[in-house]
Amino acid sequence: MNLDQISRHGQKNKGDWIKVGMSTCGIAAGADKVLETLIKEKQERKIDILIEKCGCSGMCHAEPLVEVCVKGMPTVVYGRVDEETAIKIIDKHALGKYLLNDHIYNIKVN
Repeated sequence: MNLDQISRHGQKNKGDWIKVGMSTCGIAAGADKVLETLIKEKQERKIDILIEKCGCSGMCHAEPLVEVCVKGMPTVVYGRVDEETAIKIIDKHALGKYLLNDHIYNIKVN
């Protein structure tokens, strides 16, 4: 992918998104199961949200980490996410526009 393609890809994907930390520490903590759960929920509910993998954010103690950006809400990093919490992220954050206070590790105001 060249720089023009990367730029167009970034402009095309300005909608809602979820990133799952898939570094070694994330995978060891269960990030692969969290990613599978999020993708399954997205497909079953036909939700228009991009779900992708990302690298280490340096908070290995809080893995698995899931960063969520939904229009009209702050970008939130959830930590210690398991499969049950992943479903809540889809239900409450992505669809219901509520934050899951028990798992927030960082909030970025957009």
